[in-house]
Amino acid sequence: ILIVGCDPKADSTRLILNSKAQDTVLHLAAQEGSVEDLELQDVLKVGYKGIKCVESGGPEPGVGCAGRGVITSINFLEENGAYDDVDYVSYDVLGDVVCGGFAMPIRENKAQEIYIVMSGEMMALYAANNIAKGILKYAHSGGVRLGGLICNERQTDRELDLAEALASRLNSKLIHFVPRDNIVQHAELRKMSVIQYAPDSKQAGEYRALAEKIHANSGQGTVPTPITM
Repeated sequence: ILIVGCDPKADSTRLILNSKAQDTVLHLAAQEGSVEDLELQDVLKVGYKGIKCVESGGPEPGVGCAGRGVITSINFLEENGAYDDVDYVSYDVLGDVVCGGFAMPIRENKAQEIYIVMSGEMMALYAANNIAKGILKYAHSGGVRLGGLICNERQTDRELDLAEALASRLNSKLIHFVPRDNIVQHAELRKMSVIQYAPDSKQAGEYRALAEKIHANSGQGTVPTPITM
């Protein structure tokens, strides 16, 4: 498994590595002079259960293009064989698709299936619909599909109903409803994932069930039908 963090906050992989945020491709490239001066082992770290981790990073706030880091990182990883002997590549992409750089895994056919993590809050539903619009834009030119929605419970009213209704409207399905549990924060304080911190907990079971559903859903993605306002 390879996780590529595509968020300027560079916090996608820290719990897998049991550390603070790892050094990003852009940060290391700036230190060395250019991305051509980097080696794969400089940016790719191996964490819990052998999971490979990379963070693309971004510029200082208010300066430059954050999406550029995603483009630079993916090109570097391809050129240096990071995708060899990997069964799953997971791109953790910013929820509000603000520019083409963040959409690169979709646009360049790097990702086959997109899973949208959302909740029952209005802006999360709105963002999920926006991402579906982005997937639709590239679904016909490439092979990308909407794998489904994953609801990360925020304990809003009728949250499960809302998530299932939105999935249906988007011509998709709710893959899993992840219940809210404070054990997530307990694990995070110890720089661990729930699976590592409390492997026998109910919440760890939820994440295993989610992983199994995603594995079983391979190849069953759909072309989304976003809601128009």
